[in-house]
Amino acid sequence: MGTSHRSQKVADRIKVVVAGLLEGKIKDPRLGFVTVTDARVTGDLQHASVFYTVLGDEEQRSATAAALESAKGVIRSAVGKDLGVRVTPTIEFFLDGLPESAKALDSLLEKVREQDEEVSALRKEATYIAGEDAYKVPKIIDDSHKKVPVDRDIDWDSLEQS
Repeated sequence: MGTSHRSQKVADRIKVVVAGLLEGKIKDPRLGFVTVTDARVTGDLQHASVFYTVLGDEEQRSATAAALESAKGVIRSAVGKDLGVRVTPTIEFFLDGLPESAKALDSLLEKVREQDEEVSALRKEATYIAGEDAYKVPKIIDDSHKKVPVDRDIDWDSLEQS
């Protein structure tokens, strides 16, 4: 699909026009609660893909798909009048799988959050096997290695002669 500035503007306009049509003009009883999520146009502006979601079960999704398919001509002519381009793009409708994958991700994140809470609760009750100070080395106080000669023990005369 094209990513040029013009094709992006056309895609955005198609999205707005189709959403407006589904909201007001098209009165098909099969049309469920539809949300237009995205529209994409090829670089040559010949083909448009409109992505939508439907609130409801599989039966409502298939009924909405049939309603969109039957209203495709009306939608295309309205898009052509609004866009004012030389060639009106053909329109295809695709059920957007994003909400289902988002639900799956949400459930996975919830499961991970619950596991984190369990680990956090276990951590509060946990103790070290060898006690609290298991990794601290006991300090041995032994000053035998710190014997420094005192001034009176040094023979200063012998040092000056050398």
